[in-house]
Amino acid sequence: MPLLPDQREQIITAHAAFIRQVVASSRNPALRAELDELLRAAEQQGWSALVGAIRRIVAGEREISVIAHLDTEDRVIAEAILRGMQNPATLPAPNAKPDAALAAPGLAHMIHAAGGDPQALLLLSNMAEQMSRAGGEMARLASIIRPLLNGERDPDRLCAGMSKATEQMVLGILDELAKLRSH
Repeated sequence: MPLLPDQREQIITAHAAFIRQVVASSRNPALRAELDELLRAAEQQGWSALVGAIRRIVAGEREISVIAHLDTEDRVIAEAILRGMQNPATLPAPNAKPDAALAAPGLAHMIHAAGGDPQALLLLSNMAEQMSRAGGEMARLASIIRPLLNGERDPDRLCAGMSKATEQMVLGILDELAKLRSH
């Protein structure tokens, strides 16, 4: 499933601190222990494939085969790291925050695509798992992904117990899913 440019930017923005820290630590041998700790923590969060690719990149490998096996989200992160190592001006802003206005359409497109694309389903399930681990409203939003995949479209059921901001996100997802269904 090809990512839309805004989805790619959302992934980069969501992982901006990690990307910047990997690039900064890899460029400075004095920060190698910090990089190792960062990568160990990422590995414990289930990012084993990404961490393996980053270790190879930091060791000097730049062939496409280093990232070819990664899932879509991990590949976007690894590509951002590679670009940042080549040109630090391409790094995301240090305090970048994902654009909520883009999140609803992005999630809707992923949910829509996951209905017939195993890779999209895997990406969506990985994203939902990360959202669940984040807790709070992110976990509430993650909890409705399965019902949305199964065709639930009742906003009252989906938004029960959510904050106003999360409810607005869900309504945005539902609006976008309706548009996708009509095409």
